[in-house]
Amino acid sequence: MVKFNFGEPPAGDAAADISTECQRQLLPLIDEIVRAAVAAGWNQKDVLLALVDLSWDLYEDRRGDL
Repeated sequence: MVKFNFGEPPAGDAAADISTECQRQLLPLIDEIVRAAVAAGWNQKDVLLALVDLSWDLYEDRRGDL
């Protein structure tokens, strides 16, 4: 099981800090997913685009909750 360690969110207008922290924690996991898919013969670009679509869908689904 993957564990994430998010502390208190940055105060104020700190979108860059949020992006940096998400990248730090999520990039290794995403890299692993993409590498495994490519090793199985999947197209890297298609996998990355699917991850973008998934992220956007999650955003859209939760946008009303924000």
